[in-house]
Amino acid sequence: MKRTIIFSTYMVICLSAAIASAAKINFTGTWVMDRSRSIGMPAEMQQTMTVLHAADDKIEVETKIVTAQGERVVKDNYLLDGKESEFTPQGPPGAPPAKGKRSGTWLPRGNGIVVTEETIAETPNGPVKNQVTRKWTLSADGQTLTIDMYFDGPNGSFETRRIFVKK
Repeated sequence: MKRTIIFSTYMVICLSAAIASAAKINFTGTWVMDRSRSIGMPAEMQQTMTVLHAADDKIEVETKIVTAQGERVVKDNYLLDGKESEFTPQGPPGAPPAKGKRSGTWLPRGNGIVVTEETIAETPNGPVKNQVTRKWTLSADGQTLTIDMYFDGPNGSFETRRIFVKK
């Protein structure tokens, strides 16, 4: 009986170490939004993301957004070290300038990331504070990227789900 307990404990420790040392996924690639599976996005919006994930703790993103009002490119990056850092959000044309703080971290098993941010924009009516959380997960075959976004601001809360297919 004592050997069984010792062996079981040893196996749990080995399995835990294997899970903790598992390689983290890599998001590098060109991703096209699948409109038919995405929710909470304007009907005419199209998005293509180019992601460079060269190191475990930094992701660079360039998103091409096409709407009825035209086309724009938004560049961003996420540090995944869990530390809060300052950034300048890129809002839609005409949006008031804003400042923000952001932190990013890996999900516990390394199969995705969570990025949280808080922005404050100065408006004629005073500062406006928004909070955003993004969760990125990659399918087991590496061909589908899901980005769930949760937004909370003075005008309400909403969430979106964007499904991207690797090009």
